[in-house]
Amino acid sequence: MKDKIDWGSVNQPISEESFTKLYNKVLNFLKEKEEVFVFKGFAGADKKYQLPIQVINEYAWHNLFAHQLFIRPTEEELVDHESEFTVISAPTFKADPKVDGTNSETFIIVSFEQRVVLIGGTEYAGEMKKSIFSVMNYLLPENGILSMHCSANVGREGDVALFFGLSGTGKTTLSADNNRRLIGDDEHGWSANGVFNIEGGCYAKCINLSKEKEPQIYDAIRFGSVLENVVVDEETRVADYDEGSLTENTRAAYPIQAIENIVDPSISGHPNAIVFLTADAFGVLPPIAKLTKEQAMYHFLSGYTSKLAGTERGITSPQATFSTCFGSPFLPLAATRYAEMLGEKIDEHNAKVFLVNTGWTGGEYGTGSRMKLAYTRAMVQAALEGELNNVETVKDEIFGLDIPAHVPGVPDDVLQPVKTWSDKEAYYAKANELAGKFRENFKKFSNVPSEIEEKGGPTAK
Repeated sequence: MKDKIDWGSVNQPISEESFTKLYNKVLNFLKEKEEVFVFKGFAGADKKYQLPIQVINEYAWHNLFAHQLFIRPTEEELVDHESEFTVISAPTFKADPKVDGTNSETFIIVSFEQRVVLIGGTEYAGEMKKSIFSVMNYLLPENGILSMHCSANVGREGDVALFFGLSGTGKTTLSADNNRRLIGDDEHGWSANGVFNIEGGCYAKCINLSKEKEPQIYDAIRFGSVLENVVVDEETRVADYDEGSLTENTRAAYPIQAIENIVDPSISGHPNAIVFLTADAFGVLPPIAKLTKEQAMYHFLSGYTSKLAGTERGITSPQATFSTCFGSPFLPLAATRYAEMLGEKIDEHNAKVFLVNTGWTGGEYGTGSRMKLAYTRAMVQAALEGELNNVETVKDEIFGLDIPAHVPGVPDDVLQPVKTWSDKEAYYAKANELAGKFRENFKKFSNVPSEIEEKGGPTAK
């Protein structure tokens, strides 16, 4: 198995001996507690590919989180439940790197041989869900199923859409659509039968959340939801979703059934449309573009978005960030494995792929403005309803992308970034700068067919 793992900065090895010793130390640590909390459930809504799991928690609220995020068993299923993977979470247990062979006091270790995930030294509940996602990102492709870090929904005609995008790009917001039923907001598998949710809940970002902007998410937060890192008034008990001084990574965990407009069980057909979301703070990518299969594979492997000044420590100006397959921290296999499977699925099911920039227009961050959500919604709606399949397009001369010349509800000039910049020279300089960052990032993929970069990457040199 070790030859299949994509070892590197994300997937780092630890010896079997070190794991066993640490595993026993954590078990002994938990045995000293007056009580621990156990959740038993599943990952994967499609029963054919379902993984029975159990989560053993030091904290009660972590157990509630697991109950809300994973697939909850019926009473009958619980009787016969036999876990095939166990997550053990001990937030107050801190490793000794010199003794335990870890990189720090905090550790997240997966043993496929023991079928165990060991988490310690962190109270971040998201590690539980993401560790099981990492497990599924190994197990599903081994069974010919593409595992994906994306949200998914389905229209009235049964048309399925996938939304890929890193944090802050609008993935959760745009997939929560009153005219479409939600399949899931974050993790999915694409099998020979169609798409299925890996989870049983949602883990929505809450920063600046309002009922006006995101009514589905706002209304889903209720008694039983877990608010993580959210500031709450001690007297009124009212959450302040605008308060981000401690962290912008504020979250709400709730069962998917808290959203009215869902597919239950979370299974549907093959995708008709795939949307790659990016928040380009350089302000040079088009707000929407149609992608060829090669471009889709290129941008899937790139996984581009921007880090912004003020949201992360040490960031003083916009920075390009690339997260392979829009989920680099969760991928145990080589990125090309997932990209090849995506390319095959696009071909097999004739899925249309779009790049949507929810970031800046009219200039980079600081001089331009954020793309209006109403425009983005109009573009996504047109894409999902097939209105852009056969429209006139304009070729982007830097990135080689096909930009629709017209989209209902969106001014034509907004569609072409160069027309939104008052300083054209500055636009071309910034666009070429970003194109260079794409090319530099792509050098890390040594075993990608040359045509993917030649036909899929920036065209300007």
